[in-house]
Amino acid sequence: MKKVKVLFFIYQMGAGGAARTLLNLINNLDRERFQPVLVTLNYQGSYESEIKDDVIFHKLDTKRLSRSVFKLARVIRQEEVDIVFSTIPRVNTIAVLAKILSFTKAKSIVREASNLDGDFVERLRLRGFGLIYNLSDQVISLSEGVKDNLIKRYRVKPERIKVIYNPVDIKEITKKAEEPLSISHQALFAADRKNIVTAGRLVDQKDQATLIKSFAQVNQQLKSRLIILGEGPLETELKQLAEQENVSQYVHFVGFQKNPYTFLKAADLFVLSSKFEGFAHVVAEALATGTPVVSTNCKSGPAEILVNGRYGRLVEVGDIDGLKENMIDVLHLANSELNDIINEGYERVQFFNVDDIVEQYQSVFEDVIQ
Repeated sequence: MKKVKVLFFIYQMGAGGAARTLLNLINNLDRERFQPVLVTLNYQGSYESEIKDDVIFHKLDTKRLSRSVFKLARVIRQEEVDIVFSTIPRVNTIAVLAKILSFTKAKSIVREASNLDGDFVERLRLRGFGLIYNLSDQVISLSEGVKDNLIKRYRVKPERIKVIYNPVDIKEITKKAEEPLSISHQALFAADRKNIVTAGRLVDQKDQATLIKSFAQVNQQLKSRLIILGEGPLETELKQLAEQENVSQYVHFVGFQKNPYTFLKAADLFVLSSKFEGFAHVVAEALATGTPVVSTNCKSGPAEILVNGRYGRLVEVGDIDGLKENMIDVLHLANSELNDIINEGYERVQFFNVDDIVEQYQSVFEDVIQ
């Protein structure tokens, strides 16, 4: 039986959630049925070292997405791929056009991971993405909330959309979570204070500003630290906010961490303060490390992962007081209650186990080919 050749196209195998999802998918594809091909722009991605050796890997000789369409079309022809798979709107647009311009019989699958919206101009742009999406053979949404947005904002036909959640490689997370913290980071988790961890790009979407303001109130009632994983353009502004709130000595910016799971496992609490998400992959990862979660009830993802608050606390977006109260409540829980939450959270994350999610993707790949 001929293997199905799947080309995965992404901007770079960098530090974002989309790259991590593709890494999990590529590395776990059934090699008896599929041959993965990875194509990126000419960037050095932090996850490249984790790609399995049997993956065919091409870097296009450009760093500009707008100049990649004909180069990608050439790779599609040369590799004689059966499927072109992409994620992120602008990347999806290039991938669909490149597939068309390759003049091959390859099928295209686009994955949408975000709940994008905006003003009149932005909504027109999303409508444009939708027109391209409707030229693909299959649209995959990573949550029901994202699917609803695709129908409403992109005008994608409902019957063209299939929801597949992000894969969580529980075995790999458990293994990495057991690795020791570096000596320089061990002091951050000293037992003299409760340790709160958050992770994500330092951008407006993640709303770490609300978390810092809320943490300042928590710290007045309970000795604690806030450890922020991630990097981004708002780092200086957020550090200034921590100073204004008189908690700069208790708020630690540790940048992007290749292995965030040691930090999640060492934490007493994980907090997500986002204004919007597609799936909130890191919430599921926190559950996999046995760490309780407090999250904003943003569109979309957290409520689906936590089943409307059954497996973690949900707070309205931007609610400083609500975030504070729920953080303090969880940090004050007795060990027996905490263990129940941890065990239930671990059971819940099995629903997103990489083996099951990858099989769902593989079924879609085979259906599209047939």
